[in-house]
Amino acid sequence: MRTKWIILGITGILCTILLAGCGESSKKAAWKDGTYTAQSSVFTNDDGSEDGNGYGVVTLTIKDGAIAECTYQTFEVDGTLKDEEYGKQNGSIANRDYYSKAQKAVAACDEYAKMLIANEGLDGIDAISGATVNYNEFVEAVNLALKEAAQE
Repeated sequence: MRTKWIILGITGILCTILLAGCGESSKKAAWKDGTYTAQSSVFTNDDGSEDGNGYGVVTLTIKDGAIAECTYQTFEVDGTLKDEEYGKQNGSIANRDYYSKAQKAVAACDEYAKMLIANEGLDGIDAISGATVNYNEFVEAVNLALKEAAQE
């Protein structure tokens, strides 16, 4: 009877090891190596204001089946990059609070990209306070890019 339990235990351990290995290789095989760029839908506020309107663009580099690099940028509806000027009015900081919030959203783009690489996917990435619109655009664009990477 004891031999039977030992054999069952060893079999269980071997199956666990084999299944863990299969899961890892299938994950890496899911994405083809290359560079993939995708754009989110254009976000517009329900209230008609233009604050935060725009879209996000993600560029992913897949190497050995894993996300090796990610860049994420957001743009105004007219295609203007949201950068260190975003949140200024006529080239100056008329409203410091608004500018600060806008720049926090810009900085979140780099954080989302870093988290994607560190987490090896979107699981476990939460929205950063003050950058929820960017988060939603990021998730949409990443999903589109990964869908393209899976189809190549």
